[in-house]
Amino acid sequence: MLVIPAIDLKDGQCVRLRQGDMADSTVFSDDPVAMAQRWFAEGARRLHVVDLDGAFAGRPVNAGIIESISRVLPDLPIQIGGGIRNLETIARYLEAGVRYAIIGTMAAKNPAFVREACAAFPDHIIVGIDARGGRVAVEGWASESEIEATDLAKRFADAGVHAVVYTDIDRDGMMQGVNVEATLALAKYAGLPVIASGGISNLEDVRQLMTHASAGICGAITGRAIYEGALDLGAAQAMVDDFLSAD
Repeated sequence: MLVIPAIDLKDGQCVRLRQGDMADSTVFSDDPVAMAQRWFAEGARRLHVVDLDGAFAGRPVNAGIIESISRVLPDLPIQIGGGIRNLETIARYLEAGVRYAIIGTMAAKNPAFVREACAAFPDHIIVGIDARGGRVAVEGWASESEIEATDLAKRFADAGVHAVVYTDIDRDGMMQGVNVEATLALAKYAGLPVIASGGISNLEDVRQLMTHASAGICGAITGRAIYEGALDLGAAQAMVDDFLSAD
């Protein structure tokens, strides 16, 4: 299981939102590339990057920054989400050295696109499922659908996706703990590896998730907690490594 630092890009800056509200953002750095280098130096084995502007625009907006991170840190696998609506965008990111493309809105609106992307780019596609009250939110979380998160994940059980990133919007950026139950339920129901996101605030949250690694929870994305110093990235990954090596 990986502990994955998050870099959310808005107006070229590294920010964190609360519950996905673009109007409620905290700027942590105006140099996202330097921030990525910091997390790599602290032991990150993967980086989660979200183009927030792109998620709302429906197209990449901060692609240049993402490509710069990939160029400066070629040995750090990057997963990128936000504004990915076509195969051309995926191809551009992969050619720039990004490892995984996260399909969110299109997964809910056009599930066939996920299968098409998996066929075109095997083992490079992650499905992003963001939910509020168990229902999928789309368009940068600006609107909600009637689709249950577990049902959407199940649709891709045999599509060849690398993993699912599951975000509980109500907990995202709130430092109130991760929704272990919902994350575990989704992993079991869909039979897919799941990366947990939203609410991870301390080592205990990571500990709760790692005990379910054998059930399919393969990663934990952390943002505000590492930026505010509530969670030590290196210590969290070391704890997970020790637990899994002894298991």
